Amino acid sequence: MASAANCAVYFSSNTNCLTVFEIKNHSLPATFVSRQPSTLGRRSLRLLSPTTGNNPRVAPSATAIGNDGSLLDTVPTPKVIIDQDSDPDATVVEITFGDRLGALLDTMNALKSLGLNVTKANVYLDSSGKHNKFSITKASTGRKVEDPELLEAIRLTIINNLLQYHPESSSQLAMGATFGVEPPKETIDVDIATRVRVRDDGPDRSLLFVETADRPGLLVDIVKTITDINISVESGEFDTEGLLAKATFHVNYKGKSLIKPLQQVLANSLRYFLRRPSTEEASF
Repeated sequence: MASAANCAVYFSSNTNCLTVFEIKNHSLPATFVSRQPSTLGRRSLRLLSPTTGNNPRVAPSATAIGNDGSLLDTVPTPKVIIDQDSDPDATVVEITFGDRLGALLDTMNALKSLGLNVTKANVYLDSSGKHNKFSITKASTGRKVEDPELLEAIRLTIINNLLQYHPESSSQLAMGATFGVEPPKETIDVDIATRVRVRDDGPDRSLLFVETADRPGLLVDIVKTITDINISVESGEFDTEGLLAKATFHVNYKGKSLIKPLQQVLANSLRYFLRRPSTEEASF
């Protein structure tokens, strides 16, 4: 397997891609607007992914030592980051799954089928494991991805690839219950897990924090809920980490920060929607 560390990676147009999820029936009045990196820190959307090789479903085992000295098999928590701020010209994706990830060539090839280019890739190691990081642009424009529907498609494509190549990740992911071979052993009460906070971030924008149980289409639904009350989303971070999704967005109302009553309206709207993602139609 070729190493992707500190080097550019290029692909031909002939790829063998896995199934890509389509996000439909979402009409958004606004999309993400590119900005220079701000003081928010590292904004990102955390995603998941696989390895390549002749036997993709066989992954190296990560082990831990129990209190009695025995070896315990442990599955690391998958994490995916889609970073909209660190590079003004590209969307940066970072994927970690302990020490189990390879060069992720299949994942990057699958993203190419979405009309995207992977312009560069590198790998670095720290105490949490191997971090695979690569930059993505739209093939049609050469610019970063700004459409929330496409960002969600990127996220689901990476998660799909991770589940295909690392089926053991299924029990660690909220979406393992839908797409994986084994659902998570624990479930999250969405009413308890959902947290929403809004605060001022200067005179021209406010900062929105959202944490909730992860599910397919969540990124698109959050942005749609925000824009449906005429609040604009400037830039954002979306982290997928195991069973949870954590989002941070810079938002404004007509170019200004949100006044306190509007902050409360936004927070209440998101709490209501996220705790009740679907409503069954009653027949009369």
